[in-house]
Amino acid sequence: MLTELYIRDFAIIDELRLAIAPGFTVLTGETGAGKSIILDAVTLLLGGRADSSMIRANCEAAYLEGSFILAGALQAGLRPLLEAEGLEGEAADQLVLARDLRANGRNICRVNGRSVSLNLLRQVGELLVDIHGQGEHLSLLRPRAHLPLLDAYAGLDEERQALGQEVRALRKVQQTLEQLRREARTVAQRLDMLQFQVEEISAANLKPDEEEALRAERMRLANVERLMQHTNETLALLLGVDADAPSVTDLLSQAERAVSLLARLDESKQGWAARLQGLVTEFDELAGELRDYVDELEFNPGRLDFVEERLELIAGLKRKYGDDIPAVLAYRDKAVAELAQISRSEAQQEELAAAAERYLRRIGQMGQALSQKRQLAAKKLATTVERELADLRMSGALFAVDFQVTPAGDGAYVGDQRLAFDQSGIDKVEFLISTNPGEPLKPMARVASGGETARLMLALKTALAQVDATPTLIFDEIDQGIGGRVGDIVGRKLWGLTTGQGHQVVVVTHLPQLAGYGDSHLHVSKHQEEGRTITAVAVLDMPGRVQELAAMLGTREHAQSGAESILRQAAAMKAAA
Repeated sequence: MLTELYIRDFAIIDELRLAIAPGFTVLTGETGAGKSIILDAVTLLLGGRADSSMIRANCEAAYLEGSFILAGALQAGLRPLLEAEGLEGEAADQLVLARDLRANGRNICRVNGRSVSLNLLRQVGELLVDIHGQGEHLSLLRPRAHLPLLDAYAGLDEERQALGQEVRALRKVQQTLEQLRREARTVAQRLDMLQFQVEEISAANLKPDEEEALRAERMRLANVERLMQHTNETLALLLGVDADAPSVTDLLSQAERAVSLLARLDESKQGWAARLQGLVTEFDELAGELRDYVDELEFNPGRLDFVEERLELIAGLKRKYGDDIPAVLAYRDKAVAELAQISRSEAQQEELAAAAERYLRRIGQMGQALSQKRQLAAKKLATTVERELADLRMSGALFAVDFQVTPAGDGAYVGDQRLAFDQSGIDKVEFLISTNPGEPLKPMARVASGGETARLMLALKTALAQVDATPTLIFDEIDQGIGGRVGDIVGRKLWGLTTGQGHQVVVVTHLPQLAGYGDSHLHVSKHQEEGRTITAVAVLDMPGRVQELAAMLGTREHAQSGAESILRQAAAMKAAA
């Protein structure tokens, strides 16, 4: 709700601070006094277009500011936007919009004291106020607003949200599937390479400690002659090859016998005998091992070639895949795991494609059911709006809701068709109007007459009042082309928007019958001061209202009694409602 409007150096307004009461407020005054200028200021606060000609003559800048109180639902709706931009105010239920217009063309927009873009100011403003009759903030003239209003009118919000959840889930599936498909060529190349690597490493049949064993075997095979020479020489020394020269084993045996005789005479040296006996046994065993080693040694060029090739193979694999055999085997295991993952990715693509098809069929079913309910609600809405228009002296006017669907090859399955869709379903909806008998229905945005547009807005607002969340409604030119009798009906309907629905309504009017329904009455006037025109606004008390309504009725006789009669009748109607 708009609680206060401050205007400085704007058009013919020098400085004006205007408190706007809840309920139904009427603005009256002579033509040219500045009523429309006040509405222009509100329009700019909500993100309307501005130019330097709007600045008061001989001033460098104009300043506009509006203070708002936010109800709970509106707080919740605005909170994500304000938090995302860091625009939270000191109190959650208060909001201040401001705009500076500079003579140099600079234009500064503010929300809660912080500079914002014009687009963001417009986003916030659209949630706060609808201005009807001047064209800028006609939310009901924007086709994108029609479907949510129709759904709210029909009580379909939950079904629409359920459909939106399905669409969001489908989009996630489609995004994942598209990403996998984009990667398909790269994955195929990677798959071929991984398969080659796994096969190459696996074919080698590597053992973790194989390389060291092969290196040792290669050393033996490459030096077999020298090994045999050194082994035979060692055996000759241990066992003897010349009868005239004793062997090491013979000498040790002789030493062992001598020490045994010594130990018989000196028992403390028994250990020497045992040690020599052990050496004799150890040398005998060593000699046996040397004989076995000689028997094993053979010159085998084929085996040497095999070992050399095997070591070269291992060296090649190490150059490609790791510093040693365990690292090469670890690389293979990792490649095997990645191959399994790629195989799962291919299976996942099939699963995602199937899931997307299921979503498209379910979305088609839900969208079709939602569309059928919308079309039933649209007929009911049309009847209600036409009845309201008839009350507003537009008895020949027709209202309808146009439904359109768009075929799409990748759309949702609806019967034997595939239709485009979004989170709201398959329907594109637009409100149509024919203001005169015989004229075809046209989009509401093409309605030319300001007075007809304002009355159409009033009819729609009345029909949709229970579901319209915009807190403040401002009507200008709504009394154009209507007389006092219809003006009474319009006034009653405008006041009705403030009761059960809780809207704040502000109306600029020239009809005393309409003005009589105001909960508060503001009189706009202008006067000369030091050679300049200045606009002033006064809050009228009851005597002031009688005087103003009498002036609006004209100078004919009994104007004052007529004004009093209008106020009494309006008060009685309001009391009886």
